[in-house]
Parts: sequence; structure tokens; C-alpha cells
Amino acid sequence: MSDKSKDLQQMVSVLKQGATLTEHICPACSSPIFRFKNGELWCAKCQKRAVLLKEDETVESLTAQAKIGTLENTVLTKIEAVEQKIQEEDDVEELQKLNLLLTTLLENLQKIREMKKPR
Repeated sequence: MSDKSKDLQQMVSVLKQGATLTEHICPACSSPIFRFKNGELWCAKCQKRAVLLKEDETVESLTAQAKIGTLENTVLTKIEAVEQKIQEEDDVEELQKLNLLLTTLLENLQKIREMKKPR
């Protein structure tokens, strides 16, 4: 199967999933961008999510926002893990260490969320 046929099949598959064709093209491959019902933009050829920049946005600022979101998820996962350990732990000294760690994680989470707020 040729690359063009494969690309076309992927586009048809995306349309069958309920996506609609947009007027935008992928900056990486120049293929059309599709929009799913949940609003997600998708390049069928690259098989990647697409993001549209607003006039006042830069790629760097959008990348930074995505990294902050990933960092927030990581900290939340660590908080859940520490919470689980606290529930299972009986040793007072270990509980104190876990409490200190939890406090630090919560402070970091608060800082991350402050960074996410629009200015």
C-alpha cells in the first residue's frame, strides 16, 4: 500500500470516528487537521494531537503550559502515593518524614497552580 493510500485511509478512519475537517493544516506535514466532537484537534497523517496558537501565544509559552500541566499531574500522583504510605505506616518517625514530604508536595502543587493562573 502506498503512503498516500495509507494517509487517506487514516483520514477516512478519523472521519468515521466523528471528526470533522477543519480549514487548518498541520505545520509538520501540511495535511488537513481534524476536530473531534470533544474539541481535540488531530493530524491523521502524523497521528498526533494538534494545537492552534492564538495571536498572542508562542510555541514556547504553549509548551511551557503543557509542561506545567504534566508537572501538576506528577505531583498529584506523588501526593496520592504518600497518602497511601501514611495510611499503612505505624512508625512515628516514618510518619513524621512522610508528613514533611506531603507538606512539601502540597506547597509545590500550590505553586504550580499559581503558575497556571492567567495573568
